Amino acid sequence: MKTMRYQIKDPQGIHARPAGLLAREAKAFDSEITIAKDGNAVNCTRLMAVMGLGIHCGDTVTITAKGADEDAAIAGIGAFLRKNL
Repeated sequence: MKTMRYQIKDPQGIHARPAGLLAREAKAFDSEITIAKDGNAVNCTRLMAVMGLGIHCGDTVTITAKGADEDAAIAGIGAFLRKNL
């Protein structure tokens, strides 16, 4: 299991468009990828669940990948977050 933390820098936080892009990115990996905020964790591939976390600018999220390609998953999701959020 691999974990990373990231502080959201996008002024709008994670709303519908970036949540959809994040879900699509997470589906590219075989590992189970979760995103957590304030102790609540959801599967990254579930758009509405990600939006339900209410992630705003300045919030710190924890990404966890568990599976065969967890190293690649953490690297890929980390790159996505740095580029888009």
